[in-house]
Amino acid sequence: MDRDESRGLSGFIATVIIFILLFGCSPGVRDASVQEERQDETTTAVSVPQQSPSGDASVSPSPGESGQDSVTLVIGAYSVVKDVMQRILPEFAADWKAKTGQQVVFQESYEASGTQARSIAGGLEADIALFSMEGDVDKLVQAGLVPADWQARDAYGGMVTGSIVVLGTREGNPHQIRGWIDLTKPGVQVLYPNPKTSGGAQWDINAIYGAGLLEAKERGENGPRRAKELLMSVHRNVISMDKSGRASMAAFEYGVGDVIVTYENEILSRMQAGVPYELVRPERTIRIDNPVVVVDQYAQKHGTTELAQAFVDYLREPKAQRLLAEAGFRPVAPSVREETADRYPEPAGLFGIEDMGGWKHVRETLYSKRGIWYEVLAGIEE
Repeated sequence: MDRDESRGLSGFIATVIIFILLFGCSPGVRDASVQEERQDETTTAVSVPQQSPSGDASVSPSPGESGQDSVTLVIGAYSVVKDVMQRILPEFAADWKAKTGQQVVFQESYEASGTQARSIAGGLEADIALFSMEGDVDKLVQAGLVPADWQARDAYGGMVTGSIVVLGTREGNPHQIRGWIDLTKPGVQVLYPNPKTSGGAQWDINAIYGAGLLEAKERGENGPRRAKELLMSVHRNVISMDKSGRASMAAFEYGVGDVIVTYENEILSRMQAGVPYELVRPERTIRIDNPVVVVDQYAQKHGTTELAQAFVDYLREPKAQRLLAEAGFRPVAPSVREETADRYPEPAGLFGIEDMGGWKHVRETLYSKRGIWYEVLAGIEE
């Protein structure tokens, strides 16, 4: 190589290095926004619990730990259950090792429920899926990963926990909020997330609309008309619709609004953390059902079907159900539900999605392109 060629190559390398220093190492707005959007998403691997000096089980990260005496179980879940899973997974791992001598290595992914469902349907090979709503399991059915009769073949109808839609107010409940009609008062500022960007937020809208249907039925009035009027009246006082329930709660805790529509387990969790909420359970509200399912095609591919089903069964056992109840979820196991009846009172007008005609009917009437939710947003009253 002659001197001119060497000088030219050196100049090129210097230019590349300067470009990297200037643009590759500086945190840009785009990177920050991506991190913010993914703040509830993690992927970890953990091993069977080791005993700490205090005797408590702790979970230690051990990615790639796999061998003849170990097996990997991949869990794809919605982000709300992340904290309680860190308590349940070590307990199950210890139980499984005691029974089989086999160590379980967990790989976990936590995202918003709808996002997680799309990820699994798109190729994230989770052996088990936990979602906030059964409609997200339907995405896996449509992808050919889960059989269409997944609920019929399960003793609990495919569910692992429950909750209800509630209201959270400022400490002392200064606006004296007691039910949905109070959200229509002049000057009351309401928060709930956008059901178009947050699938789980549909429970909030369903609760308001369904309460209107139930009230109209009791009074002998036109149900759909009364339900739409109630939803529109509440929506007029909504000052923000964030992209997720967590974003709405963050805004509320920052000082935005007077009342938030959300899940009971979310409010209880924040109250346990010392955040000053007042919890209001409306007389008429909807029961939330959270599903868990073995992702058959992936579990069969990985040879983990037996283990995956054992974990699903374990989640319904009293020990796991008590941990879930402590985290704010309503248990599905009858014995634990009875134990926690005082903590989780049932509102007099509690109803389920089946009382609204089922998810298929609700999607068609409420959330279709020209459905009731579209009319509410557009201000179409008739």
